[in-house]
Amino acid sequence: MTLPPDHPQRIELNDEVHARPPESLSGPLRVTFLALFSEWADREREFAHVAALAARYAAPPPAPRANHYSADLGPFRLKWERHTEFARYKIIAPGPGAGDDPFADPAAALVPEDWLAGLNGQVMVAAHAVLLPAKIGEQDYEAISSRLFAGNPLVGSTVAGGRAVALTDFRVHDGFSRLLVLDGGMTPRQAGRTVQRLFEIDTYRLMALLALPVAREAAPALGRYEQELAGITAALPTATERDEPALLDRLTRLEAEIDRRDADNHYRFAAANAYYELVQRRIAELREQRIQGLQTFGEFTERRLAPAMNTCRAVSARQDSLSDRVARVTGLLSTRVDITRERQNQAVLESMNRRAKLQLRLQETVEGLSVAAVTYYVVGLIGYAAKGVKASGLGIDPELAMGISIPLVVAVVAWGLRRTRRRIAAKGD
Repeated sequence: MTLPPDHPQRIELNDEVHARPPESLSGPLRVTFLALFSEWADREREFAHVAALAARYAAPPPAPRANHYSADLGPFRLKWERHTEFARYKIIAPGPGAGDDPFADPAAALVPEDWLAGLNGQVMVAAHAVLLPAKIGEQDYEAISSRLFAGNPLVGSTVAGGRAVALTDFRVHDGFSRLLVLDGGMTPRQAGRTVQRLFEIDTYRLMALLALPVAREAAPALGRYEQELAGITAALPTATERDEPALLDRLTRLEAEIDRRDADNHYRFAAANAYYELVQRRIAELREQRIQGLQTFGEFTERRLAPAMNTCRAVSARQDSLSDRVARVTGLLSTRVDITRERQNQAVLESMNRRAKLQLRLQETVEGLSVAAVTYYVVGLIGYAAKGVKASGLGIDPELAMGISIPLVVAVVAWGLRRTRRRIAAKGD
């Protein structure tokens, strides 16, 4: 069957849905999970670091420009995934470790220390997880808390449709949090998805909380901005034309500061909302069932994360509202300034109109004087001409000729000046 050519990104987009699949897990085993905050620009450095570890164990390297990698390196399995703001590493090793404490010999202990120390970024999540076969419903949770979680209150529930129990205390023990998953009959893929969801809940929870310090820092500044805006708004009704430029300058500076803070905070608040939605989605995918006496993952997260997210949303909404109010006041003050300018322009035009009328009157006066002057000189020339004719023998009275020529010269000169003025005015139009 012949079809049109594929879109250049068809295969890549189709395979994206299959990218980063959860590892298949069968207990007993140990998992160390790391989520490191880092910039997207550091992806190449992380890629090279993962490739160096693969080369050390003679394993196939990651594909060029890959954002994820999974391989069995012998003593352990490694999975690396690059995300927008963080990279996460999963180290998987068989067995629960020796002794009564399954967390005493974590999977990360099998990884070369120099490679772990050379990881790029800042640790957001570091966790040890243990997957152990167990019979669901036969656990003494108080004893588990005392033995493995320093007696801290446990958070946990039955997950995966009742086939497993997940327990943690959401605390850091020697730099790592702990997660215990008791497998009562999950398939390997189901176990892999469950463990990955539990890690992602912790990761996205902390990534969402990155917006909380930003919100706390922004709140006092927004309070100052609101006071400044209130002062400007209160001054508007009684402001004079002289006050308007200063008020507009204050308002412009305030708007610039608000826009700068919004530009700095907008991405963080938007990312927090996205992470929070992912946390809620992963919790829903766990299909939790309550264990008597324990808080579920959903309850613990909502009770502590939801207020923080509400604070971030409130600050973000307050910031947007303040920006809108400043824009409205700026528009109002700009309108007043425009009206003042129009009034000033109108006064200038009226002044120019008066000046034009005065110039016209002056021009008419000068024009009358010009007619008189030109007539005087022309009549004088006529008088000289008449005297010359009289001297030649003709009987002409020079004075009479001058008197008779005056009205004619005045009419001709006035007509000529008026015609010249009309031509100049027509060319100006």
